[in-house]
Amino acid sequence: MKVFFNELFDYNFHCNKKIIEACIAMETVPDITQELFSHILNAHHIWNARILGKPYEFEVWQKHPVTTWGDIHYENQRSSFEITMNADAFDKRIDYENTEGRLFTNTLRDMLFHIINHSTNHRGQIALDFRKNNLEPIVLDYAFYRR
Repeated sequence: MKVFFNELFDYNFHCNKKIIEACIAMETVPDITQELFSHILNAHHIWNARILGKPYEFEVWQKHPVTTWGDIHYENQRSSFEITMNADAFDKRIDYENTEGRLFTNTLRDMLFHIINHSTNHRGQIALDFRKNNLEPIVLDYAFYRR
């Protein structure tokens, strides 16, 4: 399971890095792309914090300057690798409070998978926003990544 999640987080890191590089190279990043990518970073940070039982520093929809995306992304990745490498049981149940203060419990496996799936979902929305703004979407398919 550790290898599986490390591979998924490598892929997630690769995809997000491609988006960061593309946006840094742009003269103007579309607003929706900025909002969605900041949200990807914030959610990843929040889920890592929940897993680790730590307070989180970002709000769900807090917008970050493009110039800070790389640092936030790197820290999210480092934290997720630390979580997977130190995990002794991926079926361990973790209690946490959502952003509205409601209590929930999920397995570590489900929480880690959610981080990956959530990011993939919003990267799809970013691809649509690129098209809407006459920009060529970045090819981020897993099959292309593995080739």
